[in-house]
Amino acid sequence: MRIAMISEHASPLATLGSVDAGGQNVHVASLAQHLGAQGHAVTVYTRRDDPDLPVVVPLAPGVDVVHVDAGPPVHIPKDELLVHMDAFGDELAARWARSAPPDVVHAHFWMSGLAGLRATRTVPAPLVQTFHALGSVKHRHQGDRDTSPAGRVDLERLLCAEVDLIVATCSDEVAELTALGADPDRIEVVPCGVDLDKFRLPVPGQSERVRPDDGRFVALSVGRLVERKGIETIVRALVDTPDVELVVAGGPPAADLDVDVEAARLRALAQELGVADRVRLVGSLTQDEVRAAMHAADVVVCDPWYEPFGIVPIEAAACGRPVVGSAVGGLLDSVLHERTGLLVPPQDPVALARALLRLHSDPGLGEALGAAGRRRAERLYGWSTVAERTAHAYRTAVAATAAPTAQDLDVGSAVAARTTAGTVTVPWPVEER
Repeated sequence: MRIAMISEHASPLATLGSVDAGGQNVHVASLAQHLGAQGHAVTVYTRRDDPDLPVVVPLAPGVDVVHVDAGPPVHIPKDELLVHMDAFGDELAARWARSAPPDVVHAHFWMSGLAGLRATRTVPAPLVQTFHALGSVKHRHQGDRDTSPAGRVDLERLLCAEVDLIVATCSDEVAELTALGADPDRIEVVPCGVDLDKFRLPVPGQSERVRPDDGRFVALSVGRLVERKGIETIVRALVDTPDVELVVAGGPPAADLDVDVEAARLRALAQELGVADRVRLVGSLTQDEVRAAMHAADVVVCDPWYEPFGIVPIEAAACGRPVVGSAVGGLLDSVLHERTGLLVPPQDPVALARALLRLHSDPGLGEALGAAGRRRAERLYGWSTVAERTAHAYRTAVAATAAPTAQDLDVGSAVAARTTAGTVTVPWPVEER
């Protein structure tokens, strides 16, 4: 198949660890590469944020990244990109009109979906949507701190009605999508994946596992330094776990941590609680360094307020490390309680402390959970498996759109009526799709 992926803010070429560069970048890059390896022709379209970037950058055999001109060629926070999605969609349509159009379009994130809807109005192709995060969930947890553009939830509701297929990354997301009006029959669940060769078990005799000099039990947190990732909860749990050391990997490079607002807040909190000597912020790490850090840890802790999927738990599982995670979102799928890790309520330092103490007091439990996690990662989360399941979803979308039914046309009319009533504003006629 000729596959067009749209990832408006998350370039597969980006350096990980910045505010808007994380799991989606890894997902898009890895999925594209493995689809390419399976014989598909993949083009990833991302917004140009630097005037010196070439138009086309080869990423892997069968995979190119194309930089699309949409708005000024500078970094723009993703929450400010909505106004440029019309231009993004028009540029895609112009490109596809000049050459062979894609067999399927896969939009990653809601704004990419809007660009995809606009482009496929002119150059028809089945449109598959992966949200990666939903505005309805974000606003529920962040309230007035949610910086999403006004109308995001209504536009996500529109996408749920208009795209040909939604690929959700976990079972919890299906309920959220259904609440937004998505037809459950047009939702397929395909999880994110993990590089099983990079994230692997320690090699006997060549272990990267290094014990701290004082013999402390090491808990590792990996992820962006943003409040919703719940690192504060882990710091608070240290009060009740005197032999536990927390290593926090993520955020800017180590040299820039002193000027990072969230890093400063976490360090101040650790100082206030009297645990600063057991909290180490190490900054952003390469994937090889993350693997080494996981091998050196006794447990990987993922305690977000909410999480659409979360790649870190399956990276930890692939490394044979147990995971203590909050029982939210994708972690309900990726961490099996008492089998590959332990689940605790989010934002509950007491429950988190109990889980850490349990693993600290029973090293055999941690080893058993980690071994089971690796077996499960090999069975479900290898990128080749994820790519095959995604390609199957594409074929489902292509088959379903080969002959539009009267019911399909009724859905478009219903959405058009809703937009006319003023619920949402759409910058193109829905009935044209």
